[in-house]
Amino acid sequence: MANKLAVITGASSGIGLEIARLASAEGYDLIVASDTPQVDASAGLDGDVSTIEADLATEQGVRQLLTQIGDREVDVLVANAGHGLGDGFLEQSVAEWRHVIDTNITGTLLLIQPLARKMVRRGEGRILITGSIAGHIPAAFQAVYHASKAFVDSFAAALGNELKDTGVTVTCLKPGATETEFFSRAGMEDTKVGQSKKDDPADVAKTGWEAMKKGEHAVVHGLMNKAQVLASGVLPESVVAEQGRKLNEPGSGE
Repeated sequence: MANKLAVITGASSGIGLEIARLASAEGYDLIVASDTPQVDASAGLDGDVSTIEADLATEQGVRQLLTQIGDREVDVLVANAGHGLGDGFLEQSVAEWRHVIDTNITGTLLLIQPLARKMVRRGEGRILITGSIAGHIPAAFQAVYHASKAFVDSFAAALGNELKDTGVTVTCLKPGATETEFFSRAGMEDTKVGQSKKDDPADVAKTGWEAMKKGEHAVVHGLMNKAQVLASGVLPESVVAEQGRKLNEPGSGE
């Protein structure tokens, strides 16, 4: 019999790759997807590992991944693919901000729905969605990204409730700033947050993986991040947005 299967998106580096390593260490077969060239065997992924390079912001990319999965039962789905975008909203092209929404929201839902349906029919499965503490924080100069993560955080909580009696669990991992390629890909290396000390992606991945195994609804990694979430629920949105400006405004890290 085949081993249990974990499907992990956004897995070429960062949090996704570290989650893939955890799944591999626990004996899962892996299908790992990303929109950039995959890592090689030196990444520490053992056993049966299939890779796919696909743009999960598109229906075609999601279909490519679903085709690769085929008829195999998915035991763990890690919907980790995400895209950030710095700079002011008026300076961003439509193509740029739409790609953030299509990656973080549309592509995520297009992937989760068919796989979750199969899990529910089988009566078991685990879904780990990478949200963000950004979903709690309206932030200037990352307006679209933070808003997209507010959607993801909310969606994960609602879907988890819908599936609570099905044997399928939904966990939302909410990291803060993490040492990944996120900031370079978002064009934010010259910002204060881009220059700041960040969390280790291996630690963030472990937090999410362990919470998923326990069936927890959501988990925020790190005490400072938890404090930010608590503060965001007390402070006026205008104050929180201004704090985001100080962290995200182009040139603020210089």
